[in-house]
Formats: sequence, C-alpha cells, structure tokens
Amino acid sequence: MTLHLDRRTFVKSTAATLAAASVFGALSTNASASRTVAARGRREIRVGVIGCGGRGTGAAGNALEASPDVRIVALGDLFADRITKAQANLAGFGNRSKVAAAQCFTGFDAYQGVIAVPCDYVILATPPGFRPIHFSAAVAAGRNAFVEKPVAVDPTGIRTMLAASAEVDAKRLRVAAGTQRRHESSYLEAMQRINDGAIGRVVAARVFWNMGSLWNVAPDAARTDVENQVRNWLYHTWLSGDHIVEQHVHNIDIANWAMGSHPVRCIAVGGRQVRTDTTSFGHVYDHFAVDFEYAGADEAVGSRFALSMARQQDGTAGRVEEVIYGSSGVARLNSGSARITAETAAKSWTFKGPNNNPYVQEHIDLQKAIVDGTPLNETTQVAQSTMSAIMGRMAAYSGAEVTWDEALASPMNLMPASLQFGPLRQAPVAIPGVISTPASQ
Repeated sequence: MTLHLDRRTFVKSTAATLAAASVFGALSTNASASRTVAARGRREIRVGVIGCGGRGTGAAGNALEASPDVRIVALGDLFADRITKAQANLAGFGNRSKVAAAQCFTGFDAYQGVIAVPCDYVILATPPGFRPIHFSAAVAAGRNAFVEKPVAVDPTGIRTMLAASAEVDAKRLRVAAGTQRRHESSYLEAMQRINDGAIGRVVAARVFWNMGSLWNVAPDAARTDVENQVRNWLYHTWLSGDHIVEQHVHNIDIANWAMGSHPVRCIAVGGRQVRTDTTSFGHVYDHFAVDFEYAGADEAVGSRFALSMARQQDGTAGRVEEVIYGSSGVARLNSGSARITAETAAKSWTFKGPNNNPYVQEHIDLQKAIVDGTPLNETTQVAQSTMSAIMGRMAAYSGAEVTWDEALASPMNLMPASLQFGPLRQAPVAIPGVISTPASQ
C-alpha cells in the first residue's frame, strides 16, 4: 500500500495516474539499492524525522515510498499534537511508520533526541528558522540528512550552513535538499539541453511564483507569543524568511542553476496590500519583485539578469514557472512540463515524459548515495539559493541595492536570543527607507 504525501503544492497539473506511476516506478528504481542493503546485512534504512507538521509528515511518507526497506525510527517536534497527527497520517504504512513512545521527543530540544537515535539519515522539516541549528547538530553527530528548503532565514544562518557543508564533505556524509526540481525528470532533461547549448549562452531569466493565499492559524490567548508565532510561522520572518525565501526559493534556485552561479547584486520592491491584518498575518509582505544581476558568462556577455516575481494574493493571476533566455533560444519550465524554442529547429524540444515524482526521487537519490557510498552534498547549492532569496528580501525591505558580499557578511540574526515559550513582541512591518530590520524583539 502506498500513501501519497506531497508538499502542499505538487503542482496540480500532475495527474493522479502519473503520480501513482511515479510511486511504483520509484520502488522498482530503488530495488538495487534495497538488495545492496540486504547484502550488507541490514534489513532497514532507518530514518528520524525532526519537524512533524505537514512538510515533515509528507517527507516521511516520501521516504517510505522511496524504498520498502525504510522505517521511521524517531519523531521530534516542538508540539506533542503534531507527533500524534503525523503518526495517524502515516498509519497506512503499517509497522514501518510505528515509532515507540520512547523515541518520540517534544520541546525545543526534541531534535537532540532524534539525532541521538541510531539512524541512516534525519529529515529536517521544522520552520526554516531552526534549520541551521538542527543541521549543524546533525552533522556534528555524523548524521546524513534530508534538509528541507529553505535552509536559513538570515545571513548568520547561511554562514552556519556553509560551514556545516564543509564538515559534511570532511566526514563523507550525504545530504539531499528539498529543492525537488533538481530531482525532477522534466527539469533535469531541460537543464541538460541548456547546458549543452540548445539556447546558446544563457543571458537572462524570468522566474515566478504568483498565487493566492495559504493557510493561517489564528492566535490563541491561552498560548504564549512564541507558541502563537511558531504555529503561524509563515507570517513571521524569523521563522519563515517571508514567502520570497520560504516558497519562491524554488524558482530562484532554477535561475541560479541556469546561470551556473548565484547573483552578485539585486534591487527590489515589495509590500503588503491585501494581508494587512498583523494579528493574522504577522509582518511579512504579500508581494515581491526583484531584479537579480549575475556576473557575465564571459567578457563578451557582460552582466546577466533574472527578474523574480512572487505574490500571495487571492483573486490575482497565478503563475509558477521559470523562463530562461539564451543568445539563440528560450526555455520555458514548470513542473512536469518543459519546452525549448531554439533558432535551430533541430535544437527545439518539448518534454514528452514520463515525469517522475520529484518528492520521492530526492529520497531515492539520498538513500542510494547512503547505501552505495557515493558522494552527495546539496548543502552549498541550496544555501546559495536561499541566500539569494534572503538578499532579495533585504533589498525589498530596505529599499537599498544590496550586493552578495555585503548581504552574506551581514551580522543579521533573526533568531531570538533564548528559545523558550514566553513573550515575544512581533516585529514591525518593514517600510523601505524607514524600517528595514525584521527582527522580533
């Protein structure tokens, strides 16, 4: 029996039949890895989960789908009710998802309990603000990891991730990131063609995540400020990074992939026109637009750019895609679909499929690397894409032009000095040129 637990937006154009085919394809694709595990005398691929909300539960389900040898051996979350709900949602996997009470951990130190349980890898899927703390602890303990995107909310967190990435290499650990487009067949084939010169030199891009509103958790007077903010984490920058970081990082990651590097500077606009109620929506923006500048591929090309647009407003035109422009063609990409229109007819191309389920594939790839002992470390690339999004947010919040070097070196640290339940004043809404710091106080 398979239980399909995707991210909240595995783009709706993916048909149910295709999703089912990708699941069964994932199991058969990973058969050789399963046999290798058995040959080494190991009956299971043991996985611990840190963060048992919708994303953590979905990632745990994807890991279980990736191989019949996977078993969830530890669960950790700030809240006990999240663990109970996760166990109920994973019950369809039978004994493979049953976790003993002694290996279920709650509180701000729950991640330490999960990391201490012997396992092949840990899934890190708490609100992103906690990611650098949890990842550095996992790496220090010698744990392989699946790291959900984004991997930080501020430059301090990014520097922590980059330092941990070097330790991953030194310890020969394996890390996969939740930038699932890099594991999706349509994107992989399109990007290979772009790299092979189908559209000539890549000179520009337009990337979009425009959509309606997302979930919202109303504050409860019986809870502390910290609990209310964590339960409604999308709307607090210290937890989510704002939606340009939490969600639009996917599209920015594709621009970086196509350009072969991170941007060197940016200028941006943004604000909140619809979600103005601070009680319900904290202090984050509901729209951003960023002009990212990249270094030239060579002296003849000069600088290149990517226009980035992200919006979460009901009743507006939706668009989630990436358009890559080359000197001799254009590539248009979105989940399950890709098309290249080139000046040379022989280089024009349309993806015909079949497409895979990238949410399962990223776990297949990680599990195979662990079992086979092959290198896999996606930490730096996802950290750079996260930092690109953070830089865009910094430019929009401040109204200033921001360079990569100054953004990465910024002392900005949005995490509260003490992580505990209690009072935490909500940060003010950023006003360009007036209030640019999103730190809670």
